[in-house]
Amino acid sequence: MRIAMDAMGGDNAPGAEVAGAIDAAKEWPDLELILIGDEARLKAEAAKHGGLPRNVTIHHASEVITTHEEPTKAFRAKKDASMVVAGRMVKEGQADAMLTAGSTGGAVVVGTLVIGRMKGIDRPALGTIFPTYKEPVFVLDIGATPDCKPEWLVQFALMGDIYAREILGLKSPRVALLNNGAEEEKGNALTKATYPLLKELKGINFTGNVEGRDVPFGECDVVVTDGFPGNVFLKTYEGVGMAIMKAMKDALTSTMLSTIGAALAKPALKQMAKKFDYKEYGGALLLGLKAPLVKCHGSSDAKAIKSGIRVMKQALEGNVIAKLGASIAANTAPPQEDV
Repeated sequence: MRIAMDAMGGDNAPGAEVAGAIDAAKEWPDLELILIGDEARLKAEAAKHGGLPRNVTIHHASEVITTHEEPTKAFRAKKDASMVVAGRMVKEGQADAMLTAGSTGGAVVVGTLVIGRMKGIDRPALGTIFPTYKEPVFVLDIGATPDCKPEWLVQFALMGDIYAREILGLKSPRVALLNNGAEEEKGNALTKATYPLLKELKGINFTGNVEGRDVPFGECDVVVTDGFPGNVFLKTYEGVGMAIMKAMKDALTSTMLSTIGAALAKPALKQMAKKFDYKEYGGALLLGLKAPLVKCHGSSDAKAIKSGIRVMKQALEGNVIAKLGASIAANTAPPQEDV
């Protein structure tokens, strides 16, 4: 399994990417990791860790697509950008999958225009794991495709169902449509048009609408949504989680008595913090492409990068792309041409 890694895109690049790759390579020796970026900087980072394992190599790229650039323009102007080179290596068969912590827009452009969409997919979707009170839930789309059409959300549901089966190990994942009410007649024009299409889908366990407040309680396994509200939901979810953890920390250290109580409860608190730590779940998988592409959080550290590599490894081992293609072919019409 060969993974092309954009080692220059994240906020903590290239240190986090190099350290994460080294840790992953040592734990999973069957992986071949290709670090793509400024060769001199990558070698300097590797030297801090005593050098690279035999299953990690460096491929030089002279440019970087930043989060401040318009993705399509940057893609056209920077043919030797680390992200573009990674996508090209996948397209040309030099790698089986791609990982980046760089620009989300850039990753979508590279994934769509370089790696290419699989047959039957009109638009790709970014899907990621959300921790909940019960088991994790898979949410897509979280920002790749805003202003969706109903048939695109149907494709997202099929992709989310396969992901939940192959990566989360669920036999019959509960698939729900994010909405402003649980009743079938609730929602805007998009969700009202999508609901009956999801009801008719073969082979998925569609459980109806789900409100945002019910997602953290684990009321479903897969949440399907348009990319715009999906991204707002993601950022709100992250912000509320961080605010609660900060408020809890302040409260537990406000008095001598509460500090003593916090010390006694420390093991349980650490377990809870781990459950809600995004670094444990890896990156978002850009589904609908001909090969797996994982988009890690921009602020990812080495631990988060390693978790993203684990997600990629699971996707490759589970043959997720082929199974997605079979599910799409069985349930959807041929893809529409881009406008």
